[in-house]
Formats: sequence, structure tokens, C-alpha cells
Amino acid sequence: MSDRPVVPVALGLGSNLGESLKMLRAAVKALAPYIEITAVSSVYESSPLYVPDQPVFMNAALVGKTGIEPLALMWTIKDIEREIGRAPVYHYGPRMIDIDMIFYGDMVIKTPELRIPHAQMTEREFVLRPLNEIAPEWKHPESGRSVAAMLGQVQGGGMKCVGKVL
Repeated sequence: MSDRPVVPVALGLGSNLGESLKMLRAAVKALAPYIEITAVSSVYESSPLYVPDQPVFMNAALVGKTGIEPLALMWTIKDIEREIGRAPVYHYGPRMIDIDMIFYGDMVIKTPELRIPHAQMTEREFVLRPLNEIAPEWKHPESGRSVAAMLGQVQGGGMKCVGKVL
């Protein structure tokens, strides 16, 4: 990590190809040199949201601290995804691993490359449910609503807890 002050971060993890639990574990391990991980959620099974004709997803979340700038962290995450086995696929298609930066402190970033907080998090139970387990009070920097409050507003899709990442 850098000499920059540490900032709390929240990431969402997902996989629906290969051994998904193994992919989630590999992602957590690969992120550890860049993020001081303080909590990892349980793993939740969810149906695909936008393209239903694909395998179910396994989703989890983690929170931690980092001294890496947001854009550099995004590129590090993309490198980790490729190392674990993510290959280009159609939008919302199946993938070995998907790692999304949900929050970076209380920053709001809106550039073509990066949106923080994650632009679609408020409509995605598969992001909010695992994050609620480990950071229910984390507040959205624009709306001021907590993760728990946002989860309460999402249509539940029958996600089920299927175990632990670690």
C-alpha cells in the first residue's frame, strides 16, 4: 500500500462459471496485498438479474481499508479479475469472477471509467444483501441512506446464504 491515508472501501464479488466458491476465495486472497480486509460476508446464491439464461451466481462482499487511489485500485481489480480467469463476454453475461468497487470512503466519482458509489447498487439485492451482513450502517454519500435501508427498498429475489468465503 502507499503512503496515502487509508480509506475504507467496499467491494462486491460474484462468480457463476467454474468453481464459483473457489473463484471468490481466490479474489479475496488476491485483493489482500492491496486492501487491508476487515470483514468478508457469507456467500449468497442469486439468480441472474439481466440475462436469465445462465448459471446462478455466487455473491459476496468485503470491506477493508486501502491507501491506493480509486482509479489505480480499479485497474488493480481488473488485473486481478484477468489473473483469476475472467475473459471478455457479452454485457451481464456469465463470468469466472466479477469484482466491483461499491464504495470508496464517502467519495463520489463520476467519470467514464469509474462510478463510485457503484451506479446500480441500489437496485441490486446481490450487492446489498452480502454488504448488509458486514456493513449495514455504511451510508450512500449522495442519498445518505444506509445499506440496510437500501436493502429494505429492493425487491427480494429469493437469495439464499450458501456458506462462507473463508
